[in-house]
Amino acid sequence: RQAERQLQEIWRQVAGEAIARQTKPQQINNGTLQVAVSNSSLLQQLEGFHKDSLLERLSQEHGDLRIRKLRFRLQSGAPAESTPR
Repeated sequence: RQAERQLQEIWRQVAGEAIARQTKPQQINNGTLQVAVSNSSLLQQLEGFHKDSLLERLSQEHGDLRIRKLRFRLQSGAPAESTPR
């Protein structure tokens, strides 16, 4: 549990609040951080525009985690940004 919370906090710091609200880091496996994404539009944005910069920040700020790849997956259980009612 504590490791999961630490990974979520690290992801929030690196990705920023807007992305972190709509994603959830799941696990690090063989140097790959798997991240659940709440919708396909965000998944495309992350893959196309943010993947390299996120990986670079993870490497610079949390090199001890030895993350070499990011894998984003669409998952219905990922956090979705709530809209005010």
